Amino acid sequence: MNTQSKITVLAMVVLSFAFSGKVTAQTMKEKTVMVGGAPMYPSKNIIENAVNSKDHKTLVAAVKAAGLVETLQGAGPFTVLAPTDAAFAKLPKGTVESLVKPENKAMLTSILTYHVLPGRYSAKEIWAAVKAGNGKSMMKTVQGEDLTFWTKGKDLYIKDAKGNSAKVTIADVNQSNGVIHVIDTVLMP
Repeated sequence: MNTQSKITVLAMVVLSFAFSGKVTAQTMKEKTVMVGGAPMYPSKNIIENAVNSKDHKTLVAAVKAAGLVETLQGAGPFTVLAPTDAAFAKLPKGTVESLVKPENKAMLTSILTYHVLPGRYSAKEIWAAVKAGNGKSMMKTVQGEDLTFWTKGKDLYIKDAKGNSAKVTIADVNQSNGVIHVIDTVLMP
């Protein structure tokens, strides 16, 4: 190999290390939260992160079936109350399979948009609203109905229109277009 070739190869190696270091440094700057075994990056949108969570496969499939992927990739901001696969498993047998059928798209969309608040609300902001509301705070969902937030000890809970309660198990999973709070129960309008 001649001197010019050696310099070219050396330059390529140096550049590859420089670029890989830059990407790593950028990734390290982001404060990620682990959800479903995957890091959630604040620079990615709700859908880009959710598809990587092993705990949210049912939710992602439902969002796709309802045609809400493009919406949740949009600018937002949105606060998503994201039920886990275990939360969906608590529903009566056959419920999820029925909801994802094309003829039930309107009902599925209603349920999913009941899990979304317009705007970005951190757990701290929701706690402050609960405190200001003397122990509860009602917030309107994208679907149009209210959810009631309340606290018990150090935990944040949500009550749906049917009287069911969900616990926030992972709060403040920041996204480029909002925030996700992972919950343990599917909410019903």
